Amino acid sequence: MIKHPPAPYIYTQWQHAKQSGQKLFAVLLDPDHLTPDNLPMLVGQAVATGIDVLLVGGSLVMCHDMDAKIARIKELCALPVVIFPGGAQQICPAADAILLLSLVSGRNPDLLIGQHVVAAPCSKKVGSNYFPTGYMLIDGGAPTTVSYMSHTTPIPADKTPIAVCTAMAAEMLGLRLVYLDAGSGARRAVPIDMIRAVSRHIAVPLIIGGGIRSPQAAADACSAGADIIVVGNALEQNAQLMGDIAAAVHAQNRLS
Repeated sequence: MIKHPPAPYIYTQWQHAKQSGQKLFAVLLDPDHLTPDNLPMLVGQAVATGIDVLLVGGSLVMCHDMDAKIARIKELCALPVVIFPGGAQQICPAADAILLLSLVSGRNPDLLIGQHVVAAPCSKKVGSNYFPTGYMLIDGGAPTTVSYMSHTTPIPADKTPIAVCTAMAAEMLGLRLVYLDAGSGARRAVPIDMIRAVSRHIAVPLIIGGGIRSPQAAADACSAGADIIVVGNALEQNAQLMGDIAAAVHAQNRLS
């Protein structure tokens, strides 16, 4: 049986990366797009290219076998498997951990606390390990599934002070990660100036996702202060991109 790292170790690794300037690359897998044929191929490619984390989930998941798919992923590799949930229904005991997302950029109480209340009894029962995360939507130039489903307006891309103050508040409230996301299908990534400013004002690990479609974009985000780069949709259209972005992200470690 393949041994997986315990959740406390995973978060400690992320903290250490933040403190030492090391950069991590996470691939986001959509459970609806995973099949018995492509799942082993995608996991094998992730291992071969040296990615650091597998995220599984999304704003709208229609499949009913997410837990089985996560269990299968864990059979195939020792990479940390962390749920990126769109709601309480995506709690899966098979995962190593879950990002407990509080949508701090919006004012929808259901995604600040409501879904968490619904999920609490089940999560206690299955013993899921959570990483409380300040989740912030940033305008990526196009309507996204997450903005539609969450009934929230993203932070405008040119309003860096709002992003900085929101991230600071999330950290002050005790959230252990901050995640800036332009959203699936974004036309542009989170602005570099915004990443740089947010990174300077928080001490918790900073995750950046959405709209990253090239190794250079990933490298620029890392240079600006991102600790973990997340790429999802772009990899579905260009499988080679996984290795290229992994190399670009990890090249920053040699520069730090």
